[in-house]
Amino acid sequence: MLALSAVLVSYLIGSVPAASWLARSRGVDIRKVGSGNSGATNVLRSLGKGPAFLVAAFDILKGALAVWLARALGLPPEWVGLCGVAAVIGHNFSPFLGFRGGKGVATSFGTIAVLDPVAGAGAFVLGVFTMWLTRFVSAGSILGALTAGILVVALGRPGWLTLVILFLAALLIWQHRANIGRLTAGKESRLGEKVR
Repeated sequence: MLALSAVLVSYLIGSVPAASWLARSRGVDIRKVGSGNSGATNVLRSLGKGPAFLVAAFDILKGALAVWLARALGLPPEWVGLCGVAAVIGHNFSPFLGFRGGKGVATSFGTIAVLDPVAGAGAFVLGVFTMWLTRFVSAGSILGALTAGILVVALGRPGWLTLVILFLAALLIWQHRANIGRLTAGKESRLGEKVR
């Protein structure tokens, strides 16, 4: 019962729509501007660097907090991983936004970084480098997710951890399927450009 309650609480933590609420406090409906995505990148394009940093930090913390909470409760590792997954699902499918949300990049990173710091660091370095090199946030996010998945397999992590990180990587890539289509068609917007 404790484990299931922790998963539910983790989902609710993840579902807090920081981007939407912060934008609303400034008179903006984040779902109706830019890409329409409730995440830090759309906040950056719509409201600027300061608000985007706050949203990214909050979203990272959601994933990390879910894992820390599960560990503090002394739950088995598998349940700790499920709590991290629940936070990401809450972010992507928030009941506060009609079961819509962001793409889970920051929340997935927060979860992975606490579950496996090596995979998290690898994903962060390659993801940020790709964003800097190409100016495509989507490309950096996708390559970061792939890096985390490759590292967790290559390092021979326990089965539960491998499954959790591979699931999060696959979910993140799925959430970016429209971006992948635009990237291959040469129509994806770069940082600093208006959404096409």
